[in-house]
Amino acid sequence: MTLLNNVFLQRPNDRMIIVQILVIIFLCINMLLILTFIKKESFHTSARYILFSVTLLSDSILLFVSDILVILTYFEFRIQVWLCIIITIFVLMYTFVTPVTLTAMTLERYVAICMPLRHGQLWSTHSTMYCILIIHVLSSGPCIIIPSMFFASASLNFYKQSMICSVETFTLYRWQDHVRSAVFQCYFLIMGTTIAYSYVQIMKVAKAASGDKKKLTHKGLKTVILHAFQLLLCLIQLWCPFIETAVLQIDLRLFIDVRYSNYIMFSIAPRCLSPLIYGLRDENFFLVLKSLMPTSSFTCHFSGAVYTYV
Repeated sequence: MTLLNNVFLQRPNDRMIIVQILVIIFLCINMLLILTFIKKESFHTSARYILFSVTLLSDSILLFVSDILVILTYFEFRIQVWLCIIITIFVLMYTFVTPVTLTAMTLERYVAICMPLRHGQLWSTHSTMYCILIIHVLSSGPCIIIPSMFFASASLNFYKQSMICSVETFTLYRWQDHVRSAVFQCYFLIMGTTIAYSYVQIMKVAKAASGDKKKLTHKGLKTVILHAFQLLLCLIQLWCPFIETAVLQIDLRLFIDVRYSNYIMFSIAPRCLSPLIYGLRDENFFLVLKSLMPTSSFTCHFSGAVYTYV
């Protein structure tokens, strides 16, 4: 288990520095976009912008907390088991909040394009608030199941110990690993099926549409595809622990490289896609963002990459 926790200790500091730079950059970008959302009151009544702000906040929290765990691991800092349990539950929840929210955002696009007359009713501000509550309830599933297995198996003496905090620490038996895998695969299947169904239905509407509506539905398709790609990266993250466990049985050095790559590609990278999908593609959001960034260089670099979001 110490081996699992000390992956960053096995390499020179350059990897740690790269991780910190990426986390700081993405956190700053997310904070800027959250500020942009807060500044514009019209965004507060739009379902897609509200859900977008949820992903920004969720990604920021997850990046911040997971980075703290990486730093604690790097310096081999031990904490009490009860505190590690709280942190782990927090990380588990926000690992799922973003992909579940992305699924909800895809459904919002599906309703907007396939059932436009009911969109105002189904995705009102009031309904969106309930949707956010449901998102967090659904994301709490693994936070209940996985710690419950640990509580049922761990002895009382274990809670008195200090440890280097890691999610893997709470997998005491092989069957717990299988249950965790089953839970993750269940979420993967449900969210993946929802995305695929929405895409197919929007595709049907796009083929039957004409004129301006056809143009709008094609933009909606592009957005769903981007959501699907982002969701795929998030869901691959759920497979990473099982891939890493298998690789560890083969070669330690390969395991270190795989875990580092997984953290960059499937933990950090997906958290930067929301700003690209919404912050730069959406014309309304971009205009508010540009007003917060008065420098001309910002406008020159991105003015050609702005689209009206659908």
